[in-house]
Amino acid sequence: MERLEILKKLKSLGNYKAVEGMARFGINPKNTYGVPIPKLRKLAKEIGEDHKLAEEIWNSGIHEARILASMIDEPELVDKKQMNNWVKDFDSWDVCDQVCDNLFQKTKFAYQKIYEWSSKKEEFVKRAAFTLIACLSVHDKTAEDKVFLKLLSVVKRESRDERNFVKKAVNWALRNIGKRNLVLNKEAIEFSREIQKLDTKSAKWIAADALRELTSESVQKRLRKSIW
Repeated sequence: MERLEILKKLKSLGNYKAVEGMARFGINPKNTYGVPIPKLRKLAKEIGEDHKLAEEIWNSGIHEARILASMIDEPELVDKKQMNNWVKDFDSWDVCDQVCDNLFQKTKFAYQKIYEWSSKKEEFVKRAAFTLIACLSVHDKTAEDKVFLKLLSVVKRESRDERNFVKKAVNWALRNIGKRNLVLNKEAIEFSREIQKLDTKSAKWIAADALRELTSESVQKRLRKSIW
């Protein structure tokens, strides 16, 4: 498929009534067709991997085209310049999360970008950093515990950010680190207690929500079972 054919296909799959519902969940309705993720994944399989095409449809500015671009791009061909350009275009939490999960976390620059983006002012750039932590905590099976122990300090540092899409991603990162194994669970719980002492509403919410899950019997049981 070529760029114009894909954009035409996306428009035909759109559901403009769904766009109204998406807006209620904080998704930017601008340039949005209302195509559900399962249909985008099916289309991505039909297209196959294509780095050049991914860049072309990303530049269309269409919401679903950007998510689709992250599904068909080739991680090994993605460079730091592309990642910086794309992250600056993020204007909705779902595009941010899809691109990070489908593509950015698979690149060799993922951890580098966490440290770079976590201190940025832009809301969705900072969210991207913590979405990457959340994704890598689940998918990077080879990373040593010390990698995530170091990232807990980044989580604590940014837990004061009151912006909704940032604090939710910080919380997500903290919870996912703590669900990786028993060692990291213990450390994440300790960090959560330290964060809870910080004098901001966001820090207290992040910590309380994380502690609720990380100390739950279901999580503790699963982690204990995983060591046998």
